[in-house]
Amino acid sequence: MMFSKTVLHKSESHRHCHSRFVLFVLCLLASPIANAQPWNYKEWNFRGHTKYHFLYTHYDDHAWLTQLDAQQTDDHTIDVRLMADNRWDEWDANIHYQLIGISSDTLQATQNTSTPNPLLTRAITNDKSKLLNLTHVFHESDGEAILQRLDRLALGYTGQKLVVRVGREAISWGNGLFYNPMDVFNPFAPDAVDKDYKSGDDLAYAQWLFDSGNDAQAVLVPRRNLKTGKVDAAYGSAAAKYHGFFAGREYDVLAAQHYDDPMLAIGLATDWRESVVRGDIIATHTEERTITSAVANISYSWVWFEKNISGFLEYFYNGFGQNAKDYSPEALAGNLLLLQRIQRGEIYTLGKHYIGASMSIETTPLTLLTANVFVNVADPSALLQLVYNIDWRQDLTLFAGFSVPMGTRGTEFGGIPTGAPQVYYSSGNALFLQLAYFF
Repeated sequence: MMFSKTVLHKSESHRHCHSRFVLFVLCLLASPIANAQPWNYKEWNFRGHTKYHFLYTHYDDHAWLTQLDAQQTDDHTIDVRLMADNRWDEWDANIHYQLIGISSDTLQATQNTSTPNPLLTRAITNDKSKLLNLTHVFHESDGEAILQRLDRLALGYTGQKLVVRVGREAISWGNGLFYNPMDVFNPFAPDAVDKDYKSGDDLAYAQWLFDSGNDAQAVLVPRRNLKTGKVDAAYGSAAAKYHGFFAGREYDVLAAQHYDDPMLAIGLATDWRESVVRGDIIATHTEERTITSAVANISYSWVWFEKNISGFLEYFYNGFGQNAKDYSPEALAGNLLLLQRIQRGEIYTLGKHYIGASMSIETTPLTLLTANVFVNVADPSALLQLVYNIDWRQDLTLFAGFSVPMGTRGTEFGGIPTGAPQVYYSSGNALFLQLAYFF
């Protein structure tokens, strides 16, 4: 079972949200900046997309959601993203506005339960922990929600050597393909199909480019303490990463302070026999002990019967995971380090050892068939996923597929115990479809 965070909880007051938004936009739109030329509003680049996502899930008789009268669930999401960007001299601005509508049987069932599970209960996206509150919920009731938010709102400077960005932006680090323990800033779930845009953070980012092609990056992400609502250094992140080349190989060295835990990481990527090999090792020093996680993968592309094929194999060691396969409520409650990272959306797995494999084939120049499998080696249990992507029309794409969990009860993908007799937190067999129109 991989715990994907859905997006929903009510934001702070409308006036509080808009006052921060107006203040930030006024600062962003202030012109001229330094010696830059005045903005030419006619040169703004506008684009966007509308995506409709449908998910049908069927759970077995012993599933937790079945006990909530939700054995079969239909979840619908419409996501409209409007994007605008502009560049003048060395400066640039980037704004992404989202309007999201949700109608979800799963959301309704989990919201109405008197004993919500902190791992599975779905919640609407909110900015309570972020520096700026740029999300506003218009409506939330009976499994339905309508909300608007700004997912990008950033001002950037790009010089010959120096790059600086301030505002709401997304950042991704690490060499993982399914599992990415070095990427602690809103990583995608391993089984996520749509990876066009990851959620943004309020941050300050800087990059220095060396003549050798190497570069140094630094990022600061302030966050709020959910209990006090105030910015708290113990909840923020500060990280520096050096990216370099040596003997035809790429490497990364990362040092960070993340939620008050020091982190050190090393990454490597290299070519090997016409394939690409990548990997990261991450050490996190907590109050209890130092915990090491790692990921390694190999990817390869080839042509077979005049069809383009690509695939990769990945191993992930989750140092925060449960030993053996004890996923009882008591055992999980004793692993607060794991639960904290699952609830923050940094980790999506319960165990320690995983293998992920993927193979894609271009069935035609406009269609792509992909098979993914995620295996908890220690259970053992697995999740099989099949996805078919179609470039249906110009600016119109469709993907459809299904996922099937495999494993006995008591395993991660077969269903973990709830504490109630013969009731399990199960993933369920799922069918999904997404239609996207780009403009």
